[in-house]
Amino acid sequence: MCRSIKTLRPPVLPEEATEEDIRAAALQYVRKVSGFRAPAAHNREVFDRAVDAIAGATAELLAGLEVRGQPARRAG
Repeated sequence: MCRSIKTLRPPVLPEEATEEDIRAAALQYVRKVSGFRAPAAHNREVFDRAVDAIAGATAELLAGLEVRGQPARRAG
């Protein structure tokens, strides 16, 4: 679907994904689904809320994943 969204979990990404990595992936997803690279002013708020929601869900997912015997990271 979105070739520019990279995998954000080990071992593909050897270090923990940063907030910047997570937000960039969320932005790419919203751009792909909405069909807009940048929303018009009247769509900006809903576009930004979607990016925030997806970034939050992504961070929660990554914090809960257990990768081949490595303990799950717990969100602080």
